[in-house]
Amino acid sequence: MIKSTKKIAVVIINYNGKDLLKKFLPSVVKYSDDKISDIYIIDNNSSDESVDFIKKNYSSVKIIQNDKNYGYAKGYNVGLDKIQSQYLVLINNDVEVTENWLYPMLMGLEQNKEIGSCQPKILSYENKNYFEYAGACGGYLDLLNYPFCRGRIFDHTEKDSGQHNTPKEIFWSSGACMMIRNEVFKKAGGFDETFFAHMEEIDLCWRIKGLNFSNFCFPDSEVYHLGGGTLQYDNPKKTYLNFRNNLIMILKNESRIKLFYKLPIRFILDLFASIFLLVSKKSINHFISVFKAYFFILLRIPYYFIKKRNVVKRNSLEDKIIIPIKYYLEGKRRYMDL
Repeated sequence: MIKSTKKIAVVIINYNGKDLLKKFLPSVVKYSDDKISDIYIIDNNSSDESVDFIKKNYSSVKIIQNDKNYGYAKGYNVGLDKIQSQYLVLINNDVEVTENWLYPMLMGLEQNKEIGSCQPKILSYENKNYFEYAGACGGYLDLLNYPFCRGRIFDHTEKDSGQHNTPKEIFWSSGACMMIRNEVFKKAGGFDETFFAHMEEIDLCWRIKGLNFSNFCFPDSEVYHLGGGTLQYDNPKKTYLNFRNNLIMILKNESRIKLFYKLPIRFILDLFASIFLLVSKKSINHFISVFKAYFFILLRIPYYFIKKRNVVKRNSLEDKIIIPIKYYLEGKRRYMDL
């Protein structure tokens, strides 16, 4: 256990990300107020001299070295178990932060004890006037549990014109950058290590809501995310993990009654999605990835079906819409048009 008197632990998970750390760690060090925060790197046994680079250039940054590459979920679980700070800020190694970025989120959690996690406004590092795919201005799940965001629906990201500048309750906070109460993280059981990477934060936030905490976005805090640091967006493995992990999440958290009608509908829609990927990507690998995900799930349905679940009542507008219909049939591309 690492002792610290600081209220916030800013924690970056890293695996062979030396070049990204060179580019993005300076802003984290510069703009994270050292009066209230410590910075930690959880390194998943990198082989690219990431640890040596940090030790040589950033003596104030604390390093937690894992003995192997555990991925995002288990890597964080193993590392965070050693940190005692009241609040954890989990941030990717490809995120540039801005001045005073911690304070809007900290104030939100301090003033409302019912908020379990929150996120900043996440903009694109490469096109800073636009929202970034991984979280934008807060995440939701539609009726069939397809994820989308304020500012991003499927692959379409909105230009940031201040249209989402109001703090708002959301369903899930982005794993690219989120602040979470350490006590809540541990009470919820941390990240599900089955996920390895992708969508584990949505599953965690679903369980947080099951503990009667809420999740929020505080847009006065802004960060810029490069994206694709773990897997590029057009990587077939990313397609596989996104489909597989989304299905695991549904089986774990959705009520058993709703599973009977949601899963068949999802299979039909995902079949069309796989055909779309086959045509649009001009590669059979993405098509195969979708079916590999379903094959993985079919073998494990009995296990997840009998497993205890935290069913969360969902009554917001976002919970009642079906995003593929809104997007593909009605041509809705913006959150405000839904």
